[in-house]
Amino acid sequence: MLNLFTQTGWRFLWLACLVFGLDQYTKNRIVNELELYQAIQVLPFFNLTHVYNYGAAFSFLHDAGGWQRWFFTIMAFMVTALILWWSKQTTKQQVILPVAFSLIIGGALGNAYDRLIHGYVIDFLVVYYKTWYWPAFNIADAAITLGAGLLIIDMFKNKEQKDD
Repeated sequence: MLNLFTQTGWRFLWLACLVFGLDQYTKNRIVNELELYQAIQVLPFFNLTHVYNYGAAFSFLHDAGGWQRWFFTIMAFMVTALILWWSKQTTKQQVILPVAFSLIIGGALGNAYDRLIHGYVIDFLVVYYKTWYWPAFNIADAAITLGAGLLIIDMFKNKEQKDD
């Protein structure tokens, strides 16, 4: 059993726990310290803004009537189970891939927890330029995005190694 956590990608599951904990901590702070829709400018291009997202990325399906809450929650748990299985298949020599998987798991579970407990995801990070605003996001979203980027890097890295 110990080999499972030292010789496979599961050795990075601590990172998923860290992402989940940091995500929930920051969301809790935002809820307790900012009113809904209140914004605090941190930098000339960055605000902390307390908002709720009833949909998925970029508020996709936010007004779908409520079924999306359960759909996205179930999808998060299914994706997490699949990624856990994939992560178990990775070898000790692989680092980027299991780290990417752990970031995605932590982020997916952070947002799924919000959906289960609140019925929506708490977002608060807003990047903008003049009148152009990127949709609000949170630590879980950032971890998922970073994880996806690492998956792409790993894909190209492995392609180069196979071409040699």
